Amino acid sequence: MGIGMNTEGWLADTRTSYDTVATSYAEQVRNLLDETPEERAVLALFADLVRTGGGGPVADVGCGPGRITAHLRELGVDAFGIDLSPAMIEVAGRDHPGLRFEVGSMTDLDLADASMAGLVAWYSLIHVPDEAIGSVLAHFHRVLRPGGPLLLSFHVGDESRLKTQGYGGHPMNVYVHLRQSCQMTAWLNDAGFTVEAHRTLSSAESMLGESFSRAANLTPGNEPHPAGGRTGRHGG
Repeated sequence: MGIGMNTEGWLADTRTSYDTVATSYAEQVRNLLDETPEERAVLALFADLVRTGGGGPVADVGCGPGRITAHLRELGVDAFGIDLSPAMIEVAGRDHPGLRFEVGSMTDLDLADASMAGLVAWYSLIHVPDEAIGSVLAHFHRVLRPGGPLLLSFHVGDESRLKTQGYGGHPMNVYVHLRQSCQMTAWLNDAGFTVEAHRTLSSAESMLGESFSRAANLTPGNEPHPAGGRTGRHGG
C-alpha cells in the first residue's frame, strides 16, 4: 500500500500478549463504560459527528473484545472491529454475536481508500512505538473519507513502561507508551489531520494501572483546544 515500516518484533509481542490475556482482559473491561460517563459522552459526540456527516461504516481499530464496537452500534453507528489478536476477535464474536469483527493490523489496514465514515482507536496506539506512529496515522488518513472524524484515546505521560504481566497475572511482553498531547497533535497534523478538540480525563482504564487518558477527534480548520477530549476530522 505504499506505507511501510519494519514492525515484526513489537507486533508479534503485542499479538502474543493479547492472545494470552484475551479472556481475562474481556472480563476486566466488560463494564468499564458504565463507570465512566465522560468516556460515554466522548463516544456519543463521535457518533453524532458520524451521523451528521451522512453516516457509513466506522472502523474500531484495535477493538479488543469489542466493547466499544458494540457501544457504537447501540448509538446507531455502523461500526465493526479490527484487532491484531485472533483470540481477541474470537472473544469479541462470542460476546457480541451478529457484529462484524476481523483480524487485521493498523500498520497495514486492509480497507479501501476513503471508505470509512469514521475511525476509532480507543487506547490502541499505546503499544505502537514512536517511529511507527506516523505510518499508522497515515493509514487512518488514507481510509477515512474527507471530513471523516477520527477518535483517539491514549495515556498521558512521558515514559514507556515494559508490561510483563497483566489481567489476572498472565505473562505479557509489551511496552506501554505514554504521550503528551502536544506530541500527538504534531503527529496528527503531520498525517493531514486537524485537531478540533481535546480533553484530559481520569478514566476507568487508569484504575487498571494505566495513566490518565485523553480522547481525540479531528476536523479541518480548527486549532487544538488547550485542555481537552478530541473531536476532529480528516483534513481532506
